[in-house]
Amino acid sequence: MERLVFLLSTGLARGAVLALFALSLVIVYRAARVVNFAQAALAIVPVYVAVAVTSATGSYWLGLACALTTGALLGAVVERGLMRRVPQDNPLAGIIVAIGLVMVLQAGLAIAFGPDHRPVHAPFSQRPLGVGGVPLMSPYDLFVLLVAAVVMGALAWLFGRTSLGLRMRAAAFAPETSRLLGVRVPRMVTLGWTLSVATAALAALLLVPTGLGLDPHAADVLFVNAFAAAVIGGLDSPVGALAAGLSVGVLASLVTGYASAAAAPPAVLALLTVVLLVRPHGLFAAREARTA
Repeated sequence: MERLVFLLSTGLARGAVLALFALSLVIVYRAARVVNFAQAALAIVPVYVAVAVTSATGSYWLGLACALTTGALLGAVVERGLMRRVPQDNPLAGIIVAIGLVMVLQAGLAIAFGPDHRPVHAPFSQRPLGVGGVPLMSPYDLFVLLVAAVVMGALAWLFGRTSLGLRMRAAAFAPETSRLLGVRVPRMVTLGWTLSVATAALAALLLVPTGLGLDPHAADVLFVNAFAAAVIGGLDSPVGALAAGLSVGVLASLVTGYASAAAAPPAVLALLTVVLLVRPHGLFAAREARTA
């Protein structure tokens, strides 16, 4: 029982990171109707910036702020300078451009910083706290959950309670009608990319201290699991990203704890396969998307 409680609590913390990254994929899909296969590479660039700033200043919080700023600027630059020029009538073109962007960014990082793992220290202890002799979450896990909850709550408020969020949703689902109503659709798409990459950068920054360290491919596995979570929940559903991200994190933690780490990816793949067979558009996909 103690082992189960520990694995569940750890899985929730890892699932919160997956949910954040899956939410970033949902944001860009809702804004531009594309799946950004370059998200992992775009997310890891701001992490390098954060590590460099933290090493130079000694302030984790300044590094965190620089990572978010870099992610937002990078998302805007990629959308304005690259993705906007890709033909929209052929989805394959966007995928090819994204894969090329991944190769360029990861190669550039390897040349600039080297391909080796760089240790990244967490701002709080990663030693599990015990309650009644049962190990639960570490202070860093609690920090991850708190940050994820705050960011998800802020994004939910933005999209559901503000006029800006309303314009972004309108531009995503009815761009031509939105233009007639005075909504600047290209600007809303750019904003979607900005929020998406900044959120992905935050998720990658939260994950790196719990893994082997920082390298150009440090977010690749995160992207794979988060993409599976986004598909399971529904690519157009923020709620689905949250629920599926937490579920995938808990599933991976349980399988790793009771079987092995090598069994976790097949377990996630099996869950994804079952969901696609039952609900091809995801568990929380909008009715319009399911019947399209």
